[in-house]
Amino acid sequence: MIMSRSAPTAALVLVSLLASTSAARADDASGTFSLRLENDFVGDTDGHYTHGSRLDWVSDKAGAGGPDFVRDTLQFLFPFSDIRNGRIGFAVGQNIYTAADTSRKVPDPDDRPYAGWTYVGASLHGETPRGESGSFDTLDSVELDVGIVGPQSYAEEVQNGYHAMAGFGKAEGWKYQLKNEPAAVVFASRTWRSAPLGVGPVDFDVLPQVDASLGNVSTHAGAGGMVRFGHGLDVDYGPSRNPPSSSAAPVINPERDFAWYGFAAVNGRAVAHNIFLDGNTFVDSPSVDREVFVGDLRFGVAVVYSGWRLEFAETLRTKEFKGQDSDDRFGTLTLSARF
Repeated sequence: MIMSRSAPTAALVLVSLLASTSAARADDASGTFSLRLENDFVGDTDGHYTHGSRLDWVSDKAGAGGPDFVRDTLQFLFPFSDIRNGRIGFAVGQNIYTAADTSRKVPDPDDRPYAGWTYVGASLHGETPRGESGSFDTLDSVELDVGIVGPQSYAEEVQNGYHAMAGFGKAEGWKYQLKNEPAAVVFASRTWRSAPLGVGPVDFDVLPQVDASLGNVSTHAGAGGMVRFGHGLDVDYGPSRNPPSSSAAPVINPERDFAWYGFAAVNGRAVAHNIFLDGNTFVDSPSVDREVFVGDLRFGVAVVYSGWRLEFAETLRTKEFKGQDSDDRFGTLTLSARF
């Protein structure tokens, strides 16, 4: 269990994010800020994917803001549709992974390695209304994240610093974490959103989705779908997605002053590489035998009011490596606001 606090790397990447968003907003582009916290507090143990923090900003208007070289680079990385003039986004985040038994000074070699990943990211999100693409609205998203895995991610300091302040036990195995490695990954996804179907006072829609990643952090291909019920479903393209999938643009439809929905989603993926399981790319490090097929079941609620959105989701994830004792379980809390 962990909640974020300041660290030198986090401060550096936060400055980078704020500089990027300032450049984007120089074009008078309003947008949505989101703070996402993921934590295994809903599970029985403090281990595996133990915490994730992410702060991001995505412009309201397509084609507004952001350096041209960022748009050109992301369009090159996503040649499947004309996404260059989509909404632009910037992010900073950190993910923390540990063994299940954090009291052991020498971690179980058959358990997940300790690892941290601190990164900055840039993204584009291009929407095609259903009138042009058939019976579904379509959202294409591409994101490039760059950062560092290893001690310089400061995951150990963040986790044990918070544990010391909160009175939790120290995670003892960080001496055996993955080594420093510059890391990058490209995420890409396409989400379809059906027209809402009204059943009494409640609307329903479905959101099929495909996604993929490529890089020394993660390489995978996946697919899934979501069902939502509520009011004002055109307010967004669903809730935040968990790593290693990229999130739909966290943009609040400015035409919607109030909306709410509940949701349930299933996603599966074939994993070709996961640095947090396979270990470092160029040097020896702790590792485990990765499962090729991994699935997530997510369910939760989201409420939007006057430009603010609050969402909570719980994720059940199948075993990610051979010999894992049980499935993982963690919660996601996201607060968004339009400015």
